[in-house]
Amino acid sequence: MLQIDKVSLGNFPTPLQYLEKLSKKFNYNLFIKRDDLTGLAFGGNKTRKLEYLIADALDKGAKAVLTEGAAQSNHARQTAAAAIKYGLIPHLLLFKPQLGEIQGNLLLDNILGAKIHWIDREKLYEERLKKIGVLRDCHGADPYFIPMGGSNEIGLWGYIDAIDELKTQCHKLGQEFDYIVFASSSGGTQAGMILGKALFGLKAQIIGIEIAKNMYPDKTVKQHIQTIMQMAVNDFGLKIDVSDLEINLIHGYNEAGYGVMTQRELNAINIMAQTEGIFLDPVYTGRAFGALIDMMEKDYFPKGSNILFWHTGGHPALFAYADQLVEKHEPGKDNKDLHKEINE
Repeated sequence: MLQIDKVSLGNFPTPLQYLEKLSKKFNYNLFIKRDDLTGLAFGGNKTRKLEYLIADALDKGAKAVLTEGAAQSNHARQTAAAAIKYGLIPHLLLFKPQLGEIQGNLLLDNILGAKIHWIDREKLYEERLKKIGVLRDCHGADPYFIPMGGSNEIGLWGYIDAIDELKTQCHKLGQEFDYIVFASSSGGTQAGMILGKALFGLKAQIIGIEIAKNMYPDKTVKQHIQTIMQMAVNDFGLKIDVSDLEINLIHGYNEAGYGVMTQRELNAINIMAQTEGIFLDPVYTGRAFGALIDMMEKDYFPKGSNILFWHTGGHPALFAYADQLVEKHEPGKDNKDLHKEINE
């Protein structure tokens, strides 16, 4: 297996914690892996990927990086911070409409001094090529391009590392997991976990909750996961047959569309905060944990299973959804009914 370089960006290992109150409520042994605490610009799962992607950018002599995402992209925020740390100029292609109020991740992008370019997602490919040409003229070379979510054959190595890290933590704690559940969007996190499971002999079933619909215009997320896993196997000499690997994606919780907070996400955010003191976000972890609650209530898992919820971060987006959160949860409102429900 070829060696692959990485830089240092995060605080690892991230904590592995038991969710005592939620375990009691749902009759499962629930744990959480805190990748919201990776440390880079408020943390999140992209930190792990960016350690490899920024190293590759530096190896290729890049002076700038270019990435893309929604206005409240966690990936764009972390990419900007990682680039700045290593002397690269961050350029962000953010999808219109431009938000009226600069809040959440977009506020942090501005504070970081990232160069923000608003584009139409429907014309992403053309506008990306145009912007690369402009930046080539400005910087004397092509910017290093990082795809949405850092989800390619290089970025996925961050979650190969993460599974190795988890295995070490499990060994120290004497703990095994039956299931790992998390938000799956651009696919790189899930691809790395699946390869990591194969490389390190993890027993847990890996289950991604699909967050968005039509993430890619020409392929499914599952197809993208399979493609980048195969590329990693080919490029880095991994002794793995990708066709033997199981890709579990749950599709039924993304009908509202990307970034649309429903009652399910709101309930998940409140329950996690008001039982365990942990914040989820409206777009990714709120949707994924809301799905996990629904699956537990419907006995998707055998009772008593050991389930790990992998927190992929996204806290800054909470502030961009303040009006919706406050509208349904007014300041000073009596929360006794919610507490009673949680603790029954």
